[in-house]
Amino acid sequence: MVVLVIGGAGYIGSHTARALKAVGHEVIIFDNLSTGYEFLAAGFKLVKGDVLDKSALTSVLSGCDAIMHFAAHAYVGESVTNPRKYFRNNVEGGLALLNAAVDAGINKIIFSSTCAVYGVPAKVPIEENIPRQPVNPYGVSKLFFEQALEAYDRAYGFRYASLRYFNAAGADESGEIGELHEPETHLIPLALRAAAGVGPALQVFGSDYPTPDGTCIRDYIHVNDLATAHLRALEHLEAGKESVAVNVGTGVGESVREVISAVEKVTGKSVPHTVVPRRPGDPPALVANPAKAQSLLNWKATRGLNEIVSTAWSWEEHRRGVRVR
Repeated sequence: MVVLVIGGAGYIGSHTARALKAVGHEVIIFDNLSTGYEFLAAGFKLVKGDVLDKSALTSVLSGCDAIMHFAAHAYVGESVTNPRKYFRNNVEGGLALLNAAVDAGINKIIFSSTCAVYGVPAKVPIEENIPRQPVNPYGVSKLFFEQALEAYDRAYGFRYASLRYFNAAGADESGEIGELHEPETHLIPLALRAAAGVGPALQVFGSDYPTPDGTCIRDYIHVNDLATAHLRALEHLEAGKESVAVNVGTGVGESVREVISAVEKVTGKSVPHTVVPRRPGDPPALVANPAKAQSLLNWKATRGLNEIVSTAWSWEEHRRGVRVR
């Protein structure tokens, strides 16, 4: 099967491209490299282009059998201050991709969605049937695309799998690819850089949440487990089964303090950190109920926090080209 990976030079897309190749699929990466990195697409056919460029999309879609769509702006705070950027890329770009796919006769897509579509959940662990009430433009943009997929499925038989990620983390076990964002806002790489002395002290946003240790709890899912979920979703659609929207998480939550402890254990170094005020809108806990993905896709996360931190640390060392133990 020929799979077009939109945003395949980014973090999750590059790991999924490798997973697809490993099981025999032909992969074409389509990326404008605005936030992706060409070296993350090494070994694959890379077409540089933007989803808003109809002619580029039409050309690359010819001969493809399915799409995996990772191309999205994904900074929650930025989406609040610059919603125009988010709606143009995530909504307008997404619709351009859907329309070009329909015109090309492609009817299978796996979409990189997010638990942000739920907003602040009334119940944790989160199940897929709770109301989707996003609280920021990033979540709204992802929900819009989910709803567009639902409409295209009903109207055109365009089948989809919307994978609602929780907190993607970790790196490929090879150490050759991993998380790389500018700016970096994610907890684990920031904690690792603080421990290595190559980044500032980690900021802990709030210590008075109604959680066991007062810090936020999140469901951290290894990026290669996420990649495997995409393979299972593709198999699901290949088999002619119905469209699905599922949570992709471990079902286990870890607090910020627990993550700091894990980083200190793996690196053997302390993590300098300071407690600062809460960020507006941060829920105390976001944890998936992944039962639906287990049932419908035969998928389950296999890696825990220690493996997430260990692989992320190997990637940090590889990326800097030095050993910092």
